[in-house]
Amino acid sequence: MHKKIHLSLFVVLAAVLAAGNALAGTALDPASRIALSRSAAERARLHEVGLDFRDVYGVINAETSWVPRTGMGKNGVASHGLAQFEPATARAVGLRDPNNPVEAVHAAARLLREAAVWSKQRVARLSLAPEQKAAKLREGISIYYNLSSRARATWSGLNTQALPVETLRHIRNVREGAKQADQLNARFGGASLPPLPADDAVQTAVLGGRAATARAKPSTPQALGTMEWSRTGEGRRSYVVFSDGTVKPDAGKSPAGAIHFTQRAKE
Repeated sequence: MHKKIHLSLFVVLAAVLAAGNALAGTALDPASRIALSRSAAERARLHEVGLDFRDVYGVINAETSWVPRTGMGKNGVASHGLAQFEPATARAVGLRDPNNPVEAVHAAARLLREAAVWSKQRVARLSLAPEQKAAKLREGISIYYNLSSRARATWSGLNTQALPVETLRHIRNVREGAKQADQLNARFGGASLPPLPADDAVQTAVLGGRAATARAKPSTPQALGTMEWSRTGEGRRSYVVFSDGTVKPDAGKSPAGAIHFTQRAKE
């Protein structure tokens, strides 16, 4: 039974590939979406960066709900097709025709691979469990896909809620789209896949990351004591010794228990 279903998906994909530009402007049926997402993920080798075809499906879901259109960003630049590529981004990923659904989805998968590498680097310093890392990785691909290079540079993995509301909506819609792909994959008899990160894994990752950051943050040097130096005719000088090894002049009164050092007069 599964072999027949897999074969039918490949037949659907072959039909999609053959149709090419003829499909521009039309909505794909669920089987075609899954087949196209799977093909794009395999060609981009997304498994090497911790992603799979569900993430491709999710991003297209977030961009256009699989209904091709022409949009307009806040920067005034038009974006086209299922994956909403702006001209400059399309050129960067080698996309010739953003209105061709096959080309566009494959280009989106290539961009996701790039996004995953970036996301992994951004959260590398956070101490996270495997599921939390997977959640943050996917959060990062939305940020990479949705924001300019300057805007995304502010993301630390812990400050997602400070991002624009459109980006937060993109993250949620990608997550929902990936769940939909998971359900469709099961319906069409696709191979069993690892479970997607739980919805609360992202929040748990934020809390865990903040704790790790707090542990890693150096503590403020504490005063350990005061040394006093005095010499006949030169008065008294007081210095505070800190826990990090620094010694600074003491502008105030020496605390109780200070260690006093008095230099002996030369004979």
